[in-house]
Amino acid sequence: MEVFLSLGPQPLANALPQSSNDRESEARYPLDVAFCTTCALVQIPDVIDPQVLFGEYPYVTGVSTTIAEHNRRFAASVVGRLGLGPDDLVVELASNDGSLLRCFQAHGVRVLGVEPASNIAEMARAAGVPTEDVFFDADVAKDLIAKYGRAAAVIGNNVLAHVDATADFLAGMGALLRPDGVAVTEVPYLREFVDRLEYDTIYHEHHCYFGVAPLLRLAEGAGLSVEDVEEVPVHGGSIRVFFRLRSAYPEHGPAPLEMAKRERAAGLTDVARYREFARDVEAQRDALLGLLRRLREDGKSVAGYGAPAKGHTLLNYCGIGPDLIPYTVDRNPLKVGRFTPGTRIPILNVEEIEARRPDYLLILPWNFADEIMEQQAAFRAAGGRFILPVPTPVIME
Repeated sequence: MEVFLSLGPQPLANALPQSSNDRESEARYPLDVAFCTTCALVQIPDVIDPQVLFGEYPYVTGVSTTIAEHNRRFAASVVGRLGLGPDDLVVELASNDGSLLRCFQAHGVRVLGVEPASNIAEMARAAGVPTEDVFFDADVAKDLIAKYGRAAAVIGNNVLAHVDATADFLAGMGALLRPDGVAVTEVPYLREFVDRLEYDTIYHEHHCYFGVAPLLRLAEGAGLSVEDVEEVPVHGGSIRVFFRLRSAYPEHGPAPLEMAKRERAAGLTDVARYREFARDVEAQRDALLGLLRRLREDGKSVAGYGAPAKGHTLLNYCGIGPDLIPYTVDRNPLKVGRFTPGTRIPILNVEEIEARRPDYLLILPWNFADEIMEQQAAFRAAGGRFILPVPTPVIME
């Protein structure tokens, strides 16, 4: 592996401190990104114990209206594609608060969630979604089969990047399937990651950044074939990947093969493209810091909007603290009252925007920018402006 970008020692992006003090004692870990010259997989070489990362978790999918609509469409698409009915079982891995599985329940399909964060799993059970509180792997798959039987579909949205043993995880998904079943994953797409300079999506929870080409190789090692790939706009550009058991579907489908070919043509299997990416990341940091400092010199106030993991990577890498952004706001009650890791910016209720009336809002969860700007129409109408940080800082008039 060749390390092409170092974002420095960083705190865990979802470990939100309850105090602005004791910053010196906060645990930090190297956050480097590497390219494998053998299989072209982009990955971080330093792996944190998953129990530390996910045992108690502040992110819930049910907060965003964008994700809620995405979940409804996703469930309807899978149910229609596979012809699922009440006798079919859908298992979701890293099912969070059960928001997606509730959409499958609305179609009359049996569901099971697998969620390692105990606080989030309890929220799902309280909402009527059967949920096993466990970290998934191939051995756990055997226990689930014995208890619930095999699944018509196994879903893994925005989780494949979070596991270190990727091949074992994929093999476990395959083991859960009945012979005609389908495993479906969504992951942020490497091509969008590179083209849109989405370096803030790099944090310790995200072990891998997937293109189709390395996914084909990983699938083969796990006894799977990639039947189809669809591009979806969620999370700044993702791919929805459909896996089949290789024993029943021995060849990859034409769509993934064509996408892998286009990736090679775009240089995504060559480390030179990632060296260029690293240079662009440094330029973005300088541009964002320059903009925020100019606004401060002009007497303008800037607040943050959101406290997402990606925002914490950006804030720490750029060295943006309370001197430039005195506070940020968030709709998630699990985050309000805490502080951003590393930079220790207070996280307040969204209502503070109206109370404090900043001149600008730096949108840290830029993948939900349209939703946020619509929700904050009154802020804009009163003369407020939004700043989008990537791929290059821009003020939305």
